[in-house]
Amino acid sequence: MPLKITLRPNERIVIDGAVLTNGSTTCNLFIGNFVPILREKDIMTERDAYSPCRRIYFTIQLMYLDKENPTAHQNTYWELVKAVLEAAPSMLGLIDQISDHILQNNYYKALKLTKDLINHE
Repeated sequence: MPLKITLRPNERIVIDGAVLTNGSTTCNLFIGNFVPILREKDIMTERDAYSPCRRIYFTIQLMYLDKENPTAHQNTYWELVKAVLEAAPSMLGLIDQISDHILQNNYYKALKLTKDLINHE
């Protein structure tokens, strides 16, 4: 069963690395296979990754969208996590959950949990 996404007028979306912008009316898209998808509300730019937890989110976003370099992004992730845990050990439980999703290549679920990490920050 395809995934149905309804885009608001002028909303952006990333589908498998391609940035698409909707026109002036609402649009329905039907995605028939698995590809990385991020709606505008879930996209973080490098400029917006200004805190440690936001850098973790941005790095996971790169893992999700960049299929060519997952190891480089994973190495960055583990370095960032180490620094965050040294500064705030209370985040261990949430970071463990995020890391479990990363180890299973469930990057989208990891991104969703990382929003909680950002809110905790």
